[in-house]
Amino acid sequence: MIAAQGMALPPAPATTAGPAFDAFGRHIHYLRVSLTDKCNLRCVYCMPEQMVFRPSEELLTDEELFTVLRAASLLGFDKYRLTGGEPTVRPNLVEIVRYIAQLPGTREIAMTTNAIKLAKLAKPLAEAGLHRVNISLDSLDPDKFHRITRWGRLDDVLAGIAAAEEAGLTPIKINCVVVRNFNEEDLIDLAASTLERNWQVRFLEVMPFADVAEFQQAAAVSTAEMMQRLEARFGTLVELDGGRLDGEAKVYRIPGAAGEIGFISPVSAPFCASCNRVRLTADGTLRLCLLKDGELDLKTPLRRGARAEELAGLIGAAIWRKPWGHELSSGVIPMSRIMSEIGG
Repeated sequence: MIAAQGMALPPAPATTAGPAFDAFGRHIHYLRVSLTDKCNLRCVYCMPEQMVFRPSEELLTDEELFTVLRAASLLGFDKYRLTGGEPTVRPNLVEIVRYIAQLPGTREIAMTTNAIKLAKLAKPLAEAGLHRVNISLDSLDPDKFHRITRWGRLDDVLAGIAAAEEAGLTPIKINCVVVRNFNEEDLIDLAASTLERNWQVRFLEVMPFADVAEFQQAAAVSTAEMMQRLEARFGTLVELDGGRLDGEAKVYRIPGAAGEIGFISPVSAPFCASCNRVRLTADGTLRLCLLKDGELDLKTPLRRGARAEELAGLIGAAIWRKPWGHELSSGVIPMSRIMSEIGG
């Protein structure tokens, strides 16, 4: 049973083994793993063009990462998503996927990527155990795509999508962050792609973080406005699954379309009550809520020799203290990291 927000938390259970629950009764079994803070694009809503990344020695090594993953497995985690920055720029990515696939209890491995390098990586990743990919794509106009990403080529992304489909990394989910004065007009073309393709195109509200929060708030487009634009063009969207969320997305279909349209609305319609995840940053902290700054340092105990069993105890106790949700409506903005340093 979920406790009311703001209620004093009871003491954490004295256990180091899963399953892991927080004090509100949510079962936490989904780990989003940021493999690097680095990226091969510089999207305007995400980071400055002259972004300075963390030195490699501050990031978890493969062996340190594997220890954390073993700890998560001990706690009953069964779903993993690889993120960045851009996860495909991490060395040994295929071996990391293979390691996760061999962990006891692993049910699903997914990856969020800009697909720039996916044309070469899709097949070996699928063979290693990756199940599917979410691909970031904010416009189907090559010039606009380049302006939004600053460095990107649309053809590289489309080639990556084709390779992912051929490798069986399906269903393909396309993530579009809608940014005012950059790509709000592109919703129509992206939604129209679902008429013939069995994609789920998901439109995301931009979220405010740290140094770019002011820009992000000014650039926000609400889900209600997105739906109004789409229904003016395609007619009333058909709600699917009785309105239940598919992950973070509420899903619809254009009448007669092959694919689906999703809306992810963390600002206008938070889905905190169903949250089942925590995030591991590339520099070894466990972030309990995407939009809250509270974190658990795992790198320090790792570098002091902590084993997976000890980390499982630390992680389980931290999960118990996981906050109910964000407080954007109260003006509380996460300031310690930008999105690329968390992994989304």
